[in-house]
Amino acid sequence: MNAHEVDRYWKTVVNTIRDGLMIVDERGVIVAINDALERITGYSRAELIGNDCSVLHCDICENIRCNDGPQWCTLFKGKPVKARQCIFVRKDGSLVHALKNACLLRDDQGEVMGAVETITDITELIEKENQLAAYAQQLRSDDGFHGIIGSTPAMRRVFELIANAARSDAPVIILGESGTGKELAARAIHQSGDRSDKPFVKVNCAAFTESLLESELFGHVKGAYTGAYRDRMGRFESADGGDIFLDEIGDLPLATQIKLLRVLEEKIIERVGDATPIPVNVRVITATNRNLTELIARGTFREDLFFRINVIPIHLPPLRAHKEDIPLLADAFFHRIGLKNRKPIHGISNDAMAALMAYHWPGNVRELKSAFEYAFVTCQEAMIQPHHLPPDIHANAGAPTTPQPKPEPVRKPFDRQEIQRLELLEALEASDGNQSKAAERLGVTRVTVWNRMRRFGVQYKRTIAQVDGGEERVSAFDRRGTR
Repeated sequence: MNAHEVDRYWKTVVNTIRDGLMIVDERGVIVAINDALERITGYSRAELIGNDCSVLHCDICENIRCNDGPQWCTLFKGKPVKARQCIFVRKDGSLVHALKNACLLRDDQGEVMGAVETITDITELIEKENQLAAYAQQLRSDDGFHGIIGSTPAMRRVFELIANAARSDAPVIILGESGTGKELAARAIHQSGDRSDKPFVKVNCAAFTESLLESELFGHVKGAYTGAYRDRMGRFESADGGDIFLDEIGDLPLATQIKLLRVLEEKIIERVGDATPIPVNVRVITATNRNLTELIARGTFREDLFFRINVIPIHLPPLRAHKEDIPLLADAFFHRIGLKNRKPIHGISNDAMAALMAYHWPGNVRELKSAFEYAFVTCQEAMIQPHHLPPDIHANAGAPTTPQPKPEPVRKPFDRQEIQRLELLEALEASDGNQSKAAERLGVTRVTVWNRMRRFGVQYKRTIAQVDGGEERVSAFDRRGTR
């Protein structure tokens, strides 16, 4: 392909690139654009060509526009624009975040004849950054503690215990059913304490055979057993100065229990195949979903080890014991999974939330998270509905729920509860029952609006009435003591 053929197909090349391209003359009048600029700005070619480039209302153009001479822009003073982040306005009024590059165009004699500008749309990236920032803020909110979500009294007590345990070097044992978040609690203890800048090492005691587990925990020397070709540091040495988390401690073999007891009492370890004591400074955090008292009675767990690790016990409640936290957890999982999924799913329907509240959750918080991963696969609509949830949860949607405590009666005409109720009613009225818009007006999350509607017994119904042969939407509240 020669130069003449390149010139002939240059227009096709320009219209193939995804970045917007615009050429202006020395007065700033648009003389040419490519297809991508039409798509990005929403303006047609006919609407842009012949117009001043200020029609896009670019924020940095306003900043660099020169008013002290015949040149309309500092670009024409020899100052090119390189990868400048900017915002301009689309034809429909929405904002576009973009990266802009611009430079002058000169003729054969070196005279300026115009300028070329490219625009890269980064709106989606900016929106993702904002979502991540919002999610990080949510994790730091009062409804959570180091990634553990909950606001009920039961979870508040857990948070308080974790904070107190973090200030001690005494052994901690975390008790709870599978899926209640024992590893998260262990990490929260580590992150809240003075050892947070030191290692946090996790070992699942049920994942290794007895011989391999001892090597994992304490290390071995070369030749200690077949396959030990070199010295190896164990997890206790790796965690020196920090915390070691022994998950599934109830599955620890008896022989290893004796060695662990020595570590707790003497703060030393010995590598497999060596009798040299190695001092370690490690806080031990253990966890189990088994009943250690029963294991002691059966002779499979040492009583002296139990007393040594059971210094600071923390009991994590099953999800069915703090169902009031389900909306908070659901909202957190919805946004977390939504960040990794590009589906245009905007929220959780009230019916789906009711199904979540009605389910008994044998798998606890882990099962709730899995339910949302399932829902994001099956949902092809704007909102997650009950039939998008796993069959077991959907099938139990109509089952009776665990009785929830009734809200305390209003004692005064305008106490805090009454003010919240009136504000909620006003926000729903102003937003025609749209819970997302009501949340924006109140400055809270949609889940908070849902919780308040449930607490105050507020339901907002929309009906269609015939008025003089036409249709009119009539919205009404359906609650006790409200119209």
